[in-house]
Amino acid sequence: MFKTLIVKCLSDNYTYVCYNENNEAFVVDPSEASPVIDCLEKNNLKLKYILNTHHHFDHVGGNYELKEKYKCSIVGSEKDKDRIPGIDIHLREGDKWHFGDIESEIFEISGHTVGHIAFYFNREKSVFTGDTLFSLGCGRLFEGTPKMMWESLKKIRDLPDETKIYCGHEYTLSNAKFIYSILPSDELKGKINELENLYSKNLSSIPSTIQEEKKLNIFLQADNNQISEALGLIEKSPENVFTHIRNLKDNF
Repeated sequence: MFKTLIVKCLSDNYTYVCYNENNEAFVVDPSEASPVIDCLEKNNLKLKYILNTHHHFDHVGGNYELKEKYKCSIVGSEKDKDRIPGIDIHLREGDKWHFGDIESEIFEISGHTVGHIAFYFNREKSVFTGDTLFSLGCGRLFEGTPKMMWESLKKIRDLPDETKIYCGHEYTLSNAKFIYSILPSDELKGKINELENLYSKNLSSIPSTIQEEKKLNIFLQADNNQISEALGLIEKSPENVFTHIRNLKDNF
């Protein structure tokens, strides 16, 4: 088992420092090194690995400095081996990555980028989704297609309900307001109030869970007939419904 510490980076990025009973650690998506180093030193942790979900600078910006300081190995997608700084270990769909007796299954979740992966820890009931799935949202399509992103989101949605979601950014309040703007409900209004209270205390909305996301995240509901009907898209395919929702969010 491992414990997960949330490290805020840049303006709204999340990096995750995970460590075992021996104080050995891996870090997920270090956008910058300094806050990660502070966390490691404060908790007397030994960094062994960096896990990158994708190649964007706000997820790999701390790679070189951390690797130089801690002599750790960098893990990422085979498809991103030429775009992830300092990468050592290349992974594909279905591969297993091990941290001692801790095992992670790799899912390719293209859409935001074509080399995006997720790290799913079944025993720990945790998944690191980078910029593919956010709490109440999903990433922009910078490199992939709507079909790719929809297929990726379904992979994540199929994980057990209790799975904790650790995503790349704190966008939850904005995402909640977007959903409320097109499908208002008392439940969403309550969620917005809850998030505003969290933000006022400088607290994080992460992690979410698969169960929570299936309930409120409209991007996971493109194959829900009630959603397509509410959007006036009753005869459209889930992929078309997802594309419509993503376009609405892009212009929100």
